[in-house]
Amino acid sequence: MLEDVKSNIAKLVALYEAERQRADTLAGRLAASEEKNQQYKEQIAELNQQIDNLELMRAFQAAGDPSESKARIERLIHEIDKCIKLLEN
Repeated sequence: MLEDVKSNIAKLVALYEAERQRADTLAGRLAASEEKNQQYKEQIAELNQQIDNLELMRAFQAAGDPSESKARIERLIHEIDKCIKLLEN
């Protein structure tokens, strides 16, 4: 009877250790997946910004040559920055 109890306790401890190891492994995989997810979100945001910039450039390029369009965009950005600074004060 005592041997059966000891045997059962040993089995329970072994099962516990196996499940704890499994939980640790899953926690590591989850952390890695969350990190990848964050990287993908950042990449998507960057790509969306690039798309917006390209669409804006295309809209201005239709009006003239690329160097004029770039200068015009830079002036607009400068004006927007001025407005933002005024709003912050």
